[in-house]
Amino acid sequence: MTGLRERKKAATREALGDAAWSLCVEHGLDRVTVDQIARAAGVSLRTFFNYFSSKEEAVVAGDTATALAFVEEFAARPADEPVLVALRGALQSIYPRYVDLDRLRQLRELRRDPALLPHVFAAYSAREQALAAAIAVRCGVDPQEDPYPAVTASTILASMRAVVQWWLDTPQAIERFDVTELVGRMIDQLGDGFTR
Repeated sequence: MTGLRERKKAATREALGDAAWSLCVEHGLDRVTVDQIARAAGVSLRTFFNYFSSKEEAVVAGDTATALAFVEEFAARPADEPVLVALRGALQSIYPRYVDLDRLRQLRELRRDPALLPHVFAAYSAREQALAAAIAVRCGVDPQEDPYPAVTASTILASMRAVVQWWLDTPQAIERFDVTELVGRMIDQLGDGFTR
């Protein structure tokens, strides 16, 4: 069980991330300061820098938290489940709790800001490494000796990103498909070797 101190730290981090997100969506990344984010979250500037090195890092914090929850969910799946089954189960568990259509659209707009791109890529790399490590543990392989964990993590995350982008960009897709179902179908196709 998580202790009170850890829960408070997590709540502060989430509040800062949410404040950064909201302010940057409303005003634009270049018109928001770290001081404004700290004030909106009800903390000091010093506290902000205890959690984040920049406003850009704070903006992508929600993505990072979702990715961490996904890796934790995957790691907690029954040990006898094959990797793709466990990934599908973890995604189906996480998506209903974390997918917010408006937030996804706003994130896509914010990601177009060149100042945010290095932070988006850093967050993506961190989540890929965390997922690869969890896959290596599940498979009982050394990731220094076997590329399977890295390849699988990279493939799953890239496929998820492509599915969500297609879902957001395709007219009527949101009405026709549930994103969790689409991601599940994509994982099934990966397991089938993309055969049609």
